[in-house]
Amino acid sequence: MRARSATLTQVQVASQARPRKGPRWWLLARRNPAAAVSALVVMGIVLVALTAPWITPYDPYQPRVGPRLHPPSLHYPMGTDSLGRDMLSRIILGSQVALLVSTVSIALGVSLGTLIGLVSGWTEGLVDQALQRLIDAMMAIPGLVLAMALASVLGTGLDKVILALSIFTIPVAARTVRGTVLSAKTEAYVEAARALGASSTRLLFTHILPNTLAPIIVVVSIQIGITILAEAALSFVGLGVQPPTPSWGQLLSGAGRTYMERAPWLAIFPTVAISVTVLAFNFLGDGLRDILDPRLRGST
Repeated sequence: MRARSATLTQVQVASQARPRKGPRWWLLARRNPAAAVSALVVMGIVLVALTAPWITPYDPYQPRVGPRLHPPSLHYPMGTDSLGRDMLSRIILGSQVALLVSTVSIALGVSLGTLIGLVSGWTEGLVDQALQRLIDAMMAIPGLVLAMALASVLGTGLDKVILALSIFTIPVAARTVRGTVLSAKTEAYVEAARALGASSTRLLFTHILPNTLAPIIVVVSIQIGITILAEAALSFVGLGVQPPTPSWGQLLSGAGRTYMERAPWLAIFPTVAISVTVLAFNFLGDGLRDILDPRLRGST
């Protein structure tokens, strides 16, 4: 009886140790189906944004392509606005504006935040304290309020919105990179490179900076959704992208707010576009965190 139990135990252990069959992407999709679906949605949104000028059924800027405030129909799947412009075409082009603003502003914010985090984590001491107090001051003010203040000072326009929204990512990137640098600078491979005579610049950019890429990817994927929502909020209050350039927030604040009761589709479809995009990027960021974080990789 004991021999049989031991045999069953060995079979169970062997079955658990046997690697799962299938491509790696399929195993990751089975582990986190929400992230897999979100990745497909994000790829679809990016594809739509890249091909927006060629797939819009009508000219997004041309008025009177159809009757004013026409409800959704076969010819106008998302209806028309108060000037007779096709809403589907304007929402498609709005995806291009949203991704352009979010990606460029996050690139600026991540670059500056990474530089601050590298210097802060490597030097420590007074420089570290001064930089961290600056980051604390930035994090003490809500990001959207700070972006609105900067947008009101800088003025309206696409480039001004990008500069104002880059402030969102700087504190998050700086804190993330600083923590990685503090952990990596005590590793054996860094000490070995220092013993071989590697300079501080070489240690930072050759041995330590690559270790920050995984957490930065997670930060970027999550911050894109937040930045898209912030851009829509700025455009909604009139501090973002200005007409006639279609932006999801501007679509909501214009005819969407004025004709909400008479033509509810003017507010529904931009809201759905914003919600789906933000949720997709957030779920994708959570999935990437589970994959790239070694502390969570074995627990899922």
